[in-house]
Amino acid sequence: MSTPEPQELRSRVYGLLGHLLAGPPSAELLQRLAAVETDSAADEPLPRAWRGLSAAARSADPEALDDEYHALFIGLGRGELVPYASWYLTGLLMEQPLADLRRDLQRLGIERRMAVSEPEDHAAALCQAMALLCADTTEIEPQQAFVSQHLAPWLGRFFSDLQQAETADFYRAVAALGLAFLEFEQQFLAIDSIPTRSHKREGQSHEQA
Repeated sequence: MSTPEPQELRSRVYGLLGHLLAGPPSAELLQRLAAVETDSAADEPLPRAWRGLSAAARSADPEALDDEYHALFIGLGRGELVPYASWYLTGLLMEQPLADLRRDLQRLGIERRMAVSEPEDHAAALCQAMALLCADTTEIEPQQAFVSQHLAPWLGRFFSDLQQAETADFYRAVAALGLAFLEFEQQFLAIDSIPTRSHKREGQSHEQA
């Protein structure tokens, strides 16, 4: 069996992150993640993160995961985290970052699925958009521009917040994979920096959500 090309591998990781951030994983997906094999001697962040996610999948309870996802991202009125670019960049929802994103998605020919009600700047939707970009083109420049404009300014901080969230268990491992993958992307796409400092807004009310 041939080894997948980097573009295909990147598309798969973005697709997986998008799937996990869009909803709790199914029992079938947990089984697939539990079976992931990596070089146990490799100590780089990405192999470590894969091993952590695989271990988390092996011990995960699907029913508990549904509760965890709801507490993290939905809640009663709002979850512990608000996984939108506009929120992280402006403190409000449906702001200019969403308008800029919609413009670029239209230019790239990426359309939101009719069944999806979430705004396009949801973390899951952005990862899924990058999965499509990686799968549809081998050109690095459009991917570099999209990550620099729409993911790099905030997604690392979101993953840091997710890793530290009080209600996170399985999703701490998802966050670790996200952070390690963004570090890889920074090098692969030659992006200057991707901030990963936790973005807990001290003293700022989030009642707008």
